[in-house]
Amino acid sequence: MDRVIPLDALVASLGDGLVRPLVAGPAGVGVSDIVIAEPGDADRDLTGDLVLGPAVVEGAGARDLLRRASASGAAGVVLRRGPARARGVRSTARQVGMALLELDDAASLVPVIALLGEIVGTASATGPARPDVGVEGDLLALADAAAGLVDAPVTIEDAQSRVLAYSSRQDVTDTARVSTIVGRRVPAALVAHYRSRGVFRRLARSDEPFLVSPGPGQEHPRFVVPVRAGGEWLGSIWAVVEGPPPVAVVIELRRAATVVALHLLRLRAQADLTRRVTAQRLRDLLGGASDAVETLAPPPWRVAVLGDGSELDTELDTELDRWAALLRRAGWRQPLVTTFDGRVYAIVSDGAVAPSRQALPGTWPWLARVVVESVVDDEDDAGSPTWVCAGPPAVDAAGLGRSRGVADELVGLRRTPDPSTVLTAEDCWATLTTARAVTAVGDPDRFPGPVPVLRAHDEERHTAYVPSLAAWLDHPGEPTAAARALGVHVNTLRYRMVRMSEVTDLPLDDPTARLALRLQLRALGH
Repeated sequence: MDRVIPLDALVASLGDGLVRPLVAGPAGVGVSDIVIAEPGDADRDLTGDLVLGPAVVEGAGARDLLRRASASGAAGVVLRRGPARARGVRSTARQVGMALLELDDAASLVPVIALLGEIVGTASATGPARPDVGVEGDLLALADAAAGLVDAPVTIEDAQSRVLAYSSRQDVTDTARVSTIVGRRVPAALVAHYRSRGVFRRLARSDEPFLVSPGPGQEHPRFVVPVRAGGEWLGSIWAVVEGPPPVAVVIELRRAATVVALHLLRLRAQADLTRRVTAQRLRDLLGGASDAVETLAPPPWRVAVLGDGSELDTELDTELDRWAALLRRAGWRQPLVTTFDGRVYAIVSDGAVAPSRQALPGTWPWLARVVVESVVDDEDDAGSPTWVCAGPPAVDAAGLGRSRGVADELVGLRRTPDPSTVLTAEDCWATLTTARAVTAVGDPDRFPGPVPVLRAHDEERHTAYVPSLAAWLDHPGEPTAAARALGVHVNTLRYRMVRMSEVTDLPLDDPTARLALRLQLRALGH
């Protein structure tokens, strides 16, 4: 079934260039569809709908639409700047508890409606999403169309100089273009060259196309067309040219840039919203919602706690973003990571490997390898992710809850002088069992037996009976090894054992008693 999309997540994914929030609605409001407000539809059921009012041009109409939308259960109202900021409109929105959004005056309504509808439809569909499916083909077609207009090779890049699409024609090229296309991003030396000459500053501040002289590895100038939406710089179109194109061509390129802008908004918004929705579904799943398992690949799965080994007090969302970026760079296209109860978690498939015997992205063997390699590569980076603790395999929602619980326990076991980078329930079963038993023991002084007596004797007489007994139990039948662990002579240890038996009864011949003694000693930290 379809799901509602949180309104605040939808607005945040679009950015301020297209739609801006003026009045926040009630927390937790979700959007299930996009509708156009029609005159005379006062009785229309708008539950969960984001209502656009293109026919509303003045304050009275805006206030009336807000009241009708609130009465019909709408998620929010979108108006142009004029009516949205008219007198009394925002106060009416607050009064009726309705979210009010402002649509940029430069935005064309039909593409915006299509964009919003497609984003909501894609992100609300069940199962994992591919937000870039369709957009890549559209951008490639736009790159070819732009190349035809300017009669030159073209690339479409985002604001981080990553190549999103390039034209098929390659008859005029140079080393820099080849490197850009092969690496799917502009080479670092060329980026530095552009930055030093203010190219990116100009792209960010103006929508006017301009000619850029050749840089490192370039034999030809570039004609650059900024791609902007509502004043926000989203990317650019780059053409390999000999000189400035004719005015008529520039006009057409600028029109093409407006279409590219909508595609980039769609790509960014879908990707961002899909991540938000997926993270929330994973949180629901970790919290016990069994219907969210449809988000995952077939079982078995594991729940893993992802941790940062630095001493830095970083925000949880920052840590989540860093992990997501690391896992995407390593090959997991849509990492199933989220935050829950103050920690970052991943849900991975358990095991599967490719025919080449290489662990597949999104599986536990792959995640363990990525973490180990990240520690080796970034050992001098105090903020790099450095450890992971994974619970046992699970085949259903209840099993995922148990897997998370064990993963959380493993986090506690990392508090050692030399903690491991990767911990699993299988590797640590003995330590886990002991830790649970020690937790159940609690304060050994609450129990009868030798340990409280020996502990009191140590405190009163400054003896070392408690650690000596722990070493003796840890090295059964090997007094020399036990003495070495204590840093004393073996005869000293033997003497202590004799003296202990005079202070209290030590039933060391009883295996049950030995286990109980060891657990109580462990509860004391020995």
